[in-house]
Amino acid sequence: MDALRAAAAAALEYAATVDARPAYPASDAIAGLAAFDEPMPETGADVADTLRLLDRAGSPATVASTGDRYFGFVVGGVHPAALGAAWLADAWDQNAALPVMSPVAARLHDVVRGWLVDLLHLPPTTGVVFTTGATVANATCLAAARDALLEREGWDVQADGLFGAPPVTVVVGAHRHSTLSKSLGLVGLGRRRVVEVPADDEGRLRAERLPDVTGPVLVCAQAGEVNSGAFDPFDAIADWAAGRDAWLHVDGAFGLWALADPSRAELVAGLDRADSWATDGHKWLNVTYDCGIAFVRDPAALRRTFTAVAGYLPGDDAAFEAMHHTPQSSQRARQVEVWAVLRALGRAGVADLVRRTSDTARAVADRLRAGGVDVLNEVVLNQVLVRLDDEAATAALVAAVQADGRLWCGATQWHGRTAMRISVSSWKSSPADAEDIAAVVLECADRARTR
Repeated sequence: MDALRAAAAAALEYAATVDARPAYPASDAIAGLAAFDEPMPETGADVADTLRLLDRAGSPATVASTGDRYFGFVVGGVHPAALGAAWLADAWDQNAALPVMSPVAARLHDVVRGWLVDLLHLPPTTGVVFTTGATVANATCLAAARDALLEREGWDVQADGLFGAPPVTVVVGAHRHSTLSKSLGLVGLGRRRVVEVPADDEGRLRAERLPDVTGPVLVCAQAGEVNSGAFDPFDAIADWAAGRDAWLHVDGAFGLWALADPSRAELVAGLDRADSWATDGHKWLNVTYDCGIAFVRDPAALRRTFTAVAGYLPGDDAAFEAMHHTPQSSQRARQVEVWAVLRALGRAGVADLVRRTSDTARAVADRLRAGGVDVLNEVVLNQVLVRLDDEAATAALVAAVQADGRLWCGATQWHGRTAMRISVSSWKSSPADAEDIAAVVLECADRARTR
């Protein structure tokens, strides 16, 4: 127990000081990771010494993504409620696969499902399951969609596979996220075997260019283009899907949380008309990694695809059994942290989180424009895309910001050219920080332009 107390103290110290750490570890800290390069012990090392080594060599080499100056990869900083819940849940070490394996996980799943469906204004019967991240959440929804569509054609995918099955036409936008394509590959629908619909300058699918197709149809829309934050026109896509009895899926890795903010009503119009939705809890909700969430309007579609039968497994049709609704059987109780953050924030707090971070992004964009930096997107959410005079200067800006250490932002490609992306996703960010954030970027822009 003394070793655990020491580890807990080190974790508390890290959490208390993370805002003062560089956004990215220094080179000497990364070099210090060589301390881990040792032969595997023959007889085992002391637990306390092992945990001390982990803290001593590992903590300085972490990316301070839980700090208040990290704006890369749409990464949120862990909320205190999530961190505390994670510590307790790790001590519990519950398997959330079945109610009999963890009554507390089962009850919290039921509570969180109701809270999330209500918070996001989704159909009240919607099924909710937890996965490793939005990639697997997307794959979970797409597998359920595939099986439901083919069942209408008289084909049982789970019994007979996809060999000889009627073809499913998959319709996607030109600016779909790469993980959606990965998910399509995972469920056997193919990364390239798609009908691609052009996008507008902000990355939104152009609904007027949706194809005239028949047969089993799966259309994938997007809530939050990964660079611009733009939202597809969901009502128009849903109208098109309804006319073809198509399944409409929405990839909303971070953007789905905009449903919680009443001020985004115009942005999310029609989003509730989909058949399935995927998001991450470890992005905007700021729980720990990993936590994907899949929503399916008809939960029976999840059970059709993922049910597992074995003689030693109990059956309880009256209770939700996670292992029969997700790709994985054994699974950690991700709902514990989600419950803790939702309870700590409340409905108003989640709305404020979305609004405050989006307002911060808009304020940063305004300040950068005033300072002579090109802002490339309409800032409708938490994403800001910037570029300097040319490709070389923009690359130099990214390098300067990352070398400076006070912030961390990443490079991306936008319409075939390099840009820098600023993703405001942490619960710690507010419009009051915008001036300081912009000041660092503008200082680095001056250095990049004079190189």
